[in-house]
Amino acid sequence: MCEANAYVYDENGKEVLYLENVDEIKPEEGKLYLKNLFGEQKLYDGEIKEISLIKHKILLGKKT
Repeated sequence: MCEANAYVYDENGKEVLYLENVDEIKPEEGKLYLKNLFGEQKLYDGEIKEISLIKHKILLGKKT
């Protein structure tokens, strides 16, 4: 399987799960469209900070 979990930082700088089993990310109107294996969809107003394929992890953050 090639899906990964997406995380964002909370107000304390701790990583928090945003969407699990993400298998699709697309830029859309200046935001990131995420969709997972179960059809759940989210639109995140930020950017990709890091992707670890080995850890199946996507780290999202505020635009700089």
